[in-house]
Amino acid sequence: MSAVAASDFDRNYELHLKHLKLKGLQPKTIEAYARAIRRVGDSFDHQIGDLSEADLVDYFTDLRETHSWS
Repeated sequence: MSAVAASDFDRNYELHLKHLKLKGLQPKTIEAYARAIRRVGDSFDHQIGDLSEADLVDYFTDLRETHSWS
């Protein structure tokens, strides 16, 4: 991962957390959303700005097939 990609991801991640807090979401909800963003970031080398809908559908389909949802 490039330093630019890491910096962009970190900036957007922190901004996302601020928005969630401003919306008044509960801490556990914010933690869950934050964890999901970090997980997507890890899967796409923290370059999530240009992900397509198809990229995300593939990602979540694979996640559903490889992890228990019960």
